[in-house]
Parts: sequence; C-alpha cells; structure tokens
Amino acid sequence: MVTLTHYIVLSTILFGLGAIGFAVRRNAIILFMSIELMLNAVNLSLVAFSRYRAELNGQVMVLFIYAVAAAEVAVGLALLISLFRHVREVDVTRINILKG
Repeated sequence: MVTLTHYIVLSTILFGLGAIGFAVRRNAIILFMSIELMLNAVNLSLVAFSRYRAELNGQVMVLFIYAVAAAEVAVGLALLISLFRHVREVDVTRINILKG
C-alpha cells in the first residue's frame, strides 16, 4: 500500500533533482526543464497532502501552479528564441547580449 510518506519521499527526490539540474547546468532548455521538475514535485506533494486530509484546497492550488507554469514556459520560450537569434546558442552565460 502506498502511503503519504512514499509520495513525500518521491516529491523530495524530484525536487532535489530539479534543484541540482538548475544549479549545475547552463543550457537554458535544461534550466526550464529543471524548473518544471521542481514545480511538478511541489504539485505532487500538494495533491498528496490534499488527498490525505480529504480536502480540495491542495488540488485547487495545483491548478493555479499549472497556470503560472504555462505562463513561465511562454515567456521563457520567447526569451530563448530571442537569445538564439542573436547568439546562435542557448547558453545562459551569454544572455547579457540582450541588454538594450
């Protein structure tokens, strides 16, 4: 039987992997994927706690997080395309080229 502890451990592992990916890599695509992994880890823990307490508050919060994540992906993709047009690579250390 899967308990709340299993979900929290999985969520912690996913969040840790996302944090490590964000801290170590410099490729913008990997950074966005790491942020999404961390957001999904938080969503998993919110849904697990929501189900454990038999309330819908956590699941409603997950819907808002998905809306914010979709906006983040749209803005991030626009910045990434702009960076690639100017530099021909997606290394975030070169992002200072976009300054006015």
